[in-house]
Amino acid sequence: MERQGSTYPKYSQGYSADVDIIREQEYPLLNETTYLDYAGTTPYAKSMIESFSRDLTSNLFGNPHSMSLSSQNSTQRTDDIRVRMLRFFNADPAEFDLVFVANATAGIKLVADSLRDFDHRGFWYGYHIDSHTSLVGVRELAEMGYQCFQSDNEMEAKISELATDQSKAPRLLAYPAQSNMNGRRLPSCWSEQIRSAANESGGNVYTLHDAASLVSTAPLDLGPAASAPDFTVLSFYKIFGFPDLGALIVRKSAARAFERRKYFGGGTVDMVVATGVQWHAKKESSIHERLEDGTLPFHNIIALDAALDTHERLFGSMANISAHAEFLAKETYDRLSSLAHFNDRKVCQIYESPSSTYGNSTAQGPIIAFNLCNSRGEWVPKTEVEKLATVQNVQIRTGSVCNPGGTASSLGWTGAELRRHYSAGLRCGDNHDILGGRPTGVLRVSFGAMTNMKDIDSLINFIEEFYVEKVPPIIALNPPLEDNEVVEPHFYIESLAVFPIKSCGPFKIPNGKRWEVKKEGLAWDREWCLIHQGTGAALNQKRYPRMCLIRPSIELERGVLRITCGAIAAPDQVSLEISLGWEDTSAISTSFCPSSAKRPTTVCGDPISLHAYTSPVVSAFFSDFLGVPCTLARFPTQTTNRYSRIPRTQTTWKNRFRKLIMPGSFPPDFPPPVRENGRMPITLSNESPILIVSRSSVNQLNETIKANTKHGSSKTVAADVFRGNIVVAERLARRGDVEQPYAEDRWSSLRIGPDQLRFDALDSCQRCQMVCIDQFTGTRRDEPFSTLAKTRNIDGKVTFGKYSTLSPEELEYDLEQPDRRTVMVGDVVVPSYRD
Repeated sequence: MERQGSTYPKYSQGYSADVDIIREQEYPLLNETTYLDYAGTTPYAKSMIESFSRDLTSNLFGNPHSMSLSSQNSTQRTDDIRVRMLRFFNADPAEFDLVFVANATAGIKLVADSLRDFDHRGFWYGYHIDSHTSLVGVRELAEMGYQCFQSDNEMEAKISELATDQSKAPRLLAYPAQSNMNGRRLPSCWSEQIRSAANESGGNVYTLHDAASLVSTAPLDLGPAASAPDFTVLSFYKIFGFPDLGALIVRKSAARAFERRKYFGGGTVDMVVATGVQWHAKKESSIHERLEDGTLPFHNIIALDAALDTHERLFGSMANISAHAEFLAKETYDRLSSLAHFNDRKVCQIYESPSSTYGNSTAQGPIIAFNLCNSRGEWVPKTEVEKLATVQNVQIRTGSVCNPGGTASSLGWTGAELRRHYSAGLRCGDNHDILGGRPTGVLRVSFGAMTNMKDIDSLINFIEEFYVEKVPPIIALNPPLEDNEVVEPHFYIESLAVFPIKSCGPFKIPNGKRWEVKKEGLAWDREWCLIHQGTGAALNQKRYPRMCLIRPSIELERGVLRITCGAIAAPDQVSLEISLGWEDTSAISTSFCPSSAKRPTTVCGDPISLHAYTSPVVSAFFSDFLGVPCTLARFPTQTTNRYSRIPRTQTTWKNRFRKLIMPGSFPPDFPPPVRENGRMPITLSNESPILIVSRSSVNQLNETIKANTKHGSSKTVAADVFRGNIVVAERLARRGDVEQPYAEDRWSSLRIGPDQLRFDALDSCQRCQMVCIDQFTGTRRDEPFSTLAKTRNIDGKVTFGKYSTLSPEELEYDLEQPDRRTVMVGDVVVPSYRD
């Protein structure tokens, strides 16, 4: 492929070398991945970090608020870099000042807070519908009201009104330079038009320009000052990848907006009287000195020198990057638009503005927002696409992408509908992908300076392989059993497992050991979890794969939960013992927090309360192994829904059957929990008590994986990756018998064991990329999720395995038959089938 010749004249044009060479030398972290989220952040160059490191190790930089040599060194570098960055945006330092802030959002808030203090009446606010969430949030500070301009025409109508509006109250009009949702670039002339109209009426009108999305791939030209926005915000990591720093660029003639800002911090005043009279004198030498509260992140500011040097050396100019990204976006748009199913139905619904054209950098940036449809015109859930993309190492953004107005408008949602769905449980970033037949979010790909053609090919190949239907889909996964094909019972329990600590390794029930089944599932299953000590959220293997190497074992005779960390048979394994009891402390090797120390946490997005172990020994044991600050937590007895029916004769029950009750879960005589907001509190088993996995289905899946594996390398998986409680296998008693993979899809109920204990079959288990974690090593790979996505995609959900629960009829049996509710390896399983 000719990269820089006549075929692709814009590809890498003006770069120091072909983009593939630059990536190999400067961006090794992009190897073996397809990174398409440049609208989120640009990756940083290796040589830039090295240059910054040399700068820090060669110079002593002190706090700028001093007169020492090291402090003056920091001050000088900050002043020089401030001017250099202004010139990078073609902003004359005589006309503009640059205020360093944490990020673009901090710059927006600084403007809004200052205008709120400017006039006792507050200010009026108007913003464009394509605005980032941070611009929308300013409306909450606008005491004189606000308006969302739902189109360019509404914005321009408001501009026209300004010429005759005689109000002297402060007004702020805000809009993005580029939509961070679909890349549409808004008119750059609005600031000048607003200023011209406001000058005619003598109005007190300011413009706020969000350039954060634009600057990652396009030049920001603020000259001449007369036509520039009053306030421009941006984030430097969008351009260079590092440092994590932002800027508020102020047109000096608009500095009066900050004159009455009430708050002041260290470094922004010349004198402060702390007691008695309330008085202080602000610095007047420059805008940035009045607004940069406290000590600046001067090391981050100094990093901008290395960032800019490296950027210019590699890419030449922002114009070169713009042309390169523009070409790639057009190429991707054309290829996505051409994808079609066997019946010619389009695969991609692209959300583009009628006024934008890919390939025209004036009106369109290198961002594409879209959704996928199957051959029947049904939407593919965005979270399912994201799961599979993660497995395939394709990095994209999904959801409303922090652009609530643009996303809702593109998808046809009204504010009233979104509020109604919020009341029903819809949240930003959750898996409510399709509501009322419409998507709730988008898929977004965005391109940058170091995107190459291989990235584009990988994206298109990913969609073609998994989402373009070449032939009509097979509706039924398995044909129904004919009347003359009744198969004799030959299913049996091959293995039993409980997962005492959620998302950690299993405890395999020994052969010959009967195990109690409770209303909530197998005894001791997911009674504990690990919680992050900072956020309180329960940890999971998707984020921390090494959790599979934490292997609990239940030693009933000793009354302890023994936890071992490390690879199986590794010489450096460590272990910890926790008492199984709540009252008996004789075997507890750690302290357990009192009931008053319950802390809230979330499991799969649902709030629950847990008891956290307070012993530093416990937290250190898990934190050291996982490399994350965490500790062990357990379900509290007083708020859990792990309970059985209160026995008729409580005293008799306790005395007669104390020895027969398998320890675990919780004592059977706890009262039912109190409903919260009409909902029963959930357990750590996510209200899906028992997961059944079919050995025959695993075998069939592995045959499919082997058939599709290239170069003869085996990617087959063990049944353990599916983390089932019960693995059901088949006995092929007669010659010619064949296994029945996915027969569990049609199960309605099961009878297990000599007492025919009944279980009701629930939904199929919806799978995620967690099944790609090898449960023996903690390493990630692409199987089996990649094959499941092709063979087990049902209504847009990737499923494997069957949830089940103890049938309600079993709970009606006399409580004096506790042994009845048990299962064991080898028990016969007799399923009943749906019609």
